[in-house]
Amino acid sequence: MTLPDTASPLGATATIARTMRLLQFGDSMLPIGTFAFSNALESAIQQDVVTDAATLHTFVRATTRQAARGDGIALLHAHRRALAGDLDGAMAADRAIFERKLNEEARTMSVRMGRKLAEVAARMGSSDPAADWLEGIATKRTPGTFPATLGVVMALHGAPEEDAFAIHQYGTAFMILSAALRLMRVDHLEVQDILFEVDALAPSDHASVVDAPLDAMATFVPMVDVLAAIHVGSHVRLFMS
Repeated sequence: MTLPDTASPLGATATIARTMRLLQFGDSMLPIGTFAFSNALESAIQQDVVTDAATLHTFVRATTRQAARGDGIALLHAHRRALAGDLDGAMAADRAIFERKLNEEARTMSVRMGRKLAEVAARMGSSDPAADWLEGIATKRTPGTFPATLGVVMALHGAPEEDAFAIHQYGTAFMILSAALRLMRVDHLEVQDILFEVDALAPSDHASVVDAPLDAMATFVPMVDVLAAIHVGSHVRLFMS
């Protein structure tokens, strides 16, 4: 996608609108339910895998790296297919994500957030493709995972794939860090330090997967799968994952 020259009034307007979309869809207040999930952090703390700011940083970084190499690849494919007007192709990427979610909680988290995002997007303006995507979820033509839905929504709003990838990676990190503030002894400044450092690695993560085919998605994260399995059977849980 070629963006307008930002030196012109039209270009400045497009750049401002793009930035505002990035802020809106990346906002933790977007009503898609992220507050209900910890992305396996709750179990990681219970099992002493994460005990302090240093181990939290390691956990967040490992999760964002895996998010890029798994869901991030399918997100890029969904964005590109939606941009080309090929929702069936985007649905193929969506199914690839869902089929690689080995644990129940990961599937639940992804499809609930994806459906909520689709509902929000369908309310914005008169986007027939957004309504078609939501209908595809409702009729079970596609699972409606969050990464694929995000790719589709950002494409429909004219945002480049880099923005969609950035929102996905930021959201993955922020979900964990937001939960950390409620689950362990870590303060807001430590959380911001971790987020700043992890965000700085997103460009290299994007570069490592930008040309990857859909079947290159890597989902081998045994520690997270074990933690998720433990979480399912926990008697006391603050988060749904």
